[in-house]
Amino acid sequence: MTNPTADTPRPAQDPARSSQVWNLPNVLTMLRIVMVPFFVWALLADRGADGAPEYAAARWVAFGLFAAAMYTDMLDGQIARKRNLITDFGKIADPIADKALTGAAMIVLSVLGDLPWWITIVILVREWGITFMRLGVVRYGVMAASKGGKLKTVLQTLGLGMLLIPFTANPVWHLVAMIVVAAALIVTVVTGVDYVIKAARLVAASRRAPGGRGASRA
Repeated sequence: MTNPTADTPRPAQDPARSSQVWNLPNVLTMLRIVMVPFFVWALLADRGADGAPEYAAARWVAFGLFAAAMYTDMLDGQIARKRNLITDFGKIADPIADKALTGAAMIVLSVLGDLPWWITIVILVREWGITFMRLGVVRYGVMAASKGGKLKTVLQTLGLGMLLIPFTANPVWHLVAMIVVAAALIVTVVTGVDYVIKAARLVAASRRAPGGRGASRA
């Protein structure tokens, strides 16, 4: 997931720290990954033997784990920037942790019938596709998080959070939640297209630059 403060100027990295794994931000990131299976268990535990929703305490536990994980995502980024603890491990693990949690939430909600499968598929294809694309073009330059990407993250988190709260049996609550999810879907697709265009421009500009990768292969 993209942190809300991702565009804040970052201090120069200490080479020794860039390879350090065991610091507080990275521990929070790893904690978020560890929370995923417990979150999935709690969400699936909220079903009776006949498959009908029971909306028991387990659903609130799942919501609490999701909310706590989202908070650690914001917290680890703030700590890393404030204490100059940005590491290579964190750059890779943080988006993986975010995608694992939100992806698990969407998949299980679809299994439970609270979220249409086609929405889950479209969002996950975009999320993982853009993540791999950004990793692939990093040798040409870093693609900073856009404002649209931040809005996408907020809407996805809000929509999933609303669906996780055990009020979805209420048609009004469920309708509002799905409106938020629909808005998240639109922003997710639009920003995905925008990232693809920016990546293509970044690669093209790098290859045209004197001494660029494109020139070296000519």
